Amino acid sequence: MMQSLEYFSANPVLFLVVTGITGLLVGSFLNVVIYRLPVMMQRSWEKECSEYLGLDKGESAIESTFNLTFPLSRCPVCKSAIKPYQNIPVVSYLFLKGKCANCSTPIALRYPLIEAFTALTSVLVAWRFGFTPQTGFALLLTWSLIALSFIDFDHQLLPDSITLPVLWLGLFLSLFNLFAESHDAIAGSIAGYLILWCVFQLFKLLTGKEGMGFGDFKLLALFGAWLGWQALPLIILLSSLTGSLAGISMMIFNRHDRNIPIPFGPYLAAAGWIALMWGEHINELYLKTFAA
Repeated sequence: MMQSLEYFSANPVLFLVVTGITGLLVGSFLNVVIYRLPVMMQRSWEKECSEYLGLDKGESAIESTFNLTFPLSRCPVCKSAIKPYQNIPVVSYLFLKGKCANCSTPIALRYPLIEAFTALTSVLVAWRFGFTPQTGFALLLTWSLIALSFIDFDHQLLPDSITLPVLWLGLFLSLFNLFAESHDAIAGSIAGYLILWCVFQLFKLLTGKEGMGFGDFKLLALFGAWLGWQALPLIILLSSLTGSLAGISMMIFNRHDRNIPIPFGPYLAAAGWIALMWGEHINELYLKTFAA
């Protein structure tokens, strides 16, 4: 085991290749999480409502088992099971020419793109932090952010089942000063939540509308726990800028109804990931450019 670790440490290119392959495999699993977790949440809510209302099983939500591992993946049209060799990340999509092997129904391009994107970001994390403990935990954070971003984009949800454990992991890691010191992480998690909570309350007071969801508060608190309070201004600035530009572009080019909310989680996640990777360099560049 020690020899393998030393070999990876001495061969950074191999380490990047292995990380990229791992990223592809994780990306395939993230596709499952992105699709199934919201369905699982909805079924859980339906079951709780049915129990509260005293409905019998015939009137309640569907009782069949549905989780991240069961049932096995199937074509949504012909219901044929997807064989293991048809589920190889990116490769199977290219081999099948983007179609179901049984009924030739087109497979959404989104699936291989998420796999490739997960691999790319994983390689960037490994390149940035090297063969260190930081890389392993930064990869967990990166993969979690990808799942959260796409779920929020699809359903305007940031599941607590992902956000809260990752938040607590960030606070735990601060005990070892991997990304931030404990007092900075604790202050960051509190400040991250309260900042967006105050913005939410102010916006609601002025407009009578809810400008964002509570999941956004928790996501910024997560970044505060991982990176410390010092990273919050950069994250808020980057997410607000990219979110505003994306919203304006959607209204101009896609004729997006301004009354339909735009999820803020993906922009917050992207900004937090940039802060994780290059936050210190961006702050140093800012200080040299504008504070000199």
